[in-house]
Amino acid sequence: MKRLRTLIVDDEPLAVERLVTLSADHPVIDIVGTAGDGIEALQIAEQLTPDLIFLDIGMPKMDGINAARALGLMDKKPAIILITAYDNFAVEAFDLDVVDYVLKPVSSERLGRAIARACGTYDAEAQSAVPSSKTDGRYAHEFWVSHRAELIRIAAMDIERIEAERDYMRLHTAGRSYLLHQTISTLEQRLDPEQFQRIHRSHIVRRDLIIGLRHEGGGVWHAILGEDHAMRIGRKYLADVKRLAGK
Repeated sequence: MKRLRTLIVDDEPLAVERLVTLSADHPVIDIVGTAGDGIEALQIAEQLTPDLIFLDIGMPKMDGINAARALGLMDKKPAIILITAYDNFAVEAFDLDVVDYVLKPVSSERLGRAIARACGTYDAEAQSAVPSSKTDGRYAHEFWVSHRAELIRIAAMDIERIEAERDYMRLHTAGRSYLLHQTISTLEQRLDPEQFQRIHRSHIVRRDLIIGLRHEGGGVWHAILGEDHAMRIGRKYLADVKRLAGK
């Protein structure tokens, strides 16, 4: 397996030391340098062209979010794992297309999962001759969601349906659900309309899961998602849903 030349960026020396120690548990990591702020990170990254950067968010001079944006413009863009004590940067992290978003205090097991994702990124690059299956670049292909003590990444195409719960969206995947703090209108704009269909003011469903439409009388229609699951279609969205059936 390719060893990842890794730069650690954090303004707290103890945090840097901890990441160095934890990295020793993962032979794929080869620490090539450290930096104490975003500006220094950019300078070192230009010189060393690391494969991977462990990047803290809360730093002086230039924070991790702005540093990640700048690093994304490099000719050889490094994979980035954001590491922070706060969970309110998940949306920005998604927009930056980072590999992972890890909350402090970092455990070896959690760091290992993030590193595995970074390795997967390089495996994918090695197979770049294979056509990409990612969603159209104009739309989201993954989302960060809070779950217990960490933030996890969910692929857009793993989402089966979405329902609004006040200021949150509940993303339903196979047998599980997660809350995302976002309005349904904003979320709808981030989803590929070729793959997702809004059927109600409170519901969005993945189009390939709609197996039929059922008329209940009185102008009421339901989208059939399976033998035991049907969802009411809002009148405002009925014409768009019927187009799925060529009607």
